[in-house]
Amino acid sequence: MSMPSDLRSRKRLATRQGISNAATRLFHERGFDHVTVDEIAAAADVGRMTVFNHFPRKEDMFFDRDEEGRERLREALRQRDPGVAPIETLRLLAHRLVAERSPYAEFSARSQGFIETIEASETLKARARAIRDELAQLVAVALAESVGRDPDDSDARLAAALLLATWSVAFREGHWTFRRGRDTAEAEAAFLAVVEKGTLGLKAAMAGTPYA
Repeated sequence: MSMPSDLRSRKRLATRQGISNAATRLFHERGFDHVTVDEIAAAADVGRMTVFNHFPRKEDMFFDRDEEGRERLREALRQRDPGVAPIETLRLLAHRLVAERSPYAEFSARSQGFIETIEASETLKARARAIRDELAQLVAVALAESVGRDPDDSDARLAAALLLATWSVAFREGHWTFRRGRDTAEAEAAFLAVVEKGTLGLKAAMAGTPYA
């Protein structure tokens, strides 16, 4: 008898999460560059090929929430209130992520370990830069689609680049603030303060377009 598809899906997700958890623990304990895929497979009690079936690259195990985060951005724009401009929708998303204590806007001892692991690895820093570039392209397309413009719209590309620059600075400020004072509320406020300033500039730059 074949296994029901929903059971197979749950088993696959459980295996993926187990691999991710094992990898995260090892990365934080020893540093990303000092952990091998074979060691991750052993810690997760799976075979090497099973690891690669779920994560094509070792970096993907570290940034395992990447696709989920991308979908959160797309969903915010797809489901936006027609009376709320796309840029404002993304500003509100930043506030919502903080209010929810989402892992995408988390400033805590746990997230500090995540940042420190990235800072200690050139491979992870390079992947983080690549993810930022990929997100800029994703946001540009999502912005354009949200107002019925061509996916290659130059205004959308500019807005996306400015948005990613704003959020990148905001995340750095939030994490630096937490590192200095170990105060989550203060770090969240620092993050949102940069988002607010950047959004003002973004709205000014996009004045006269449907994005603002």
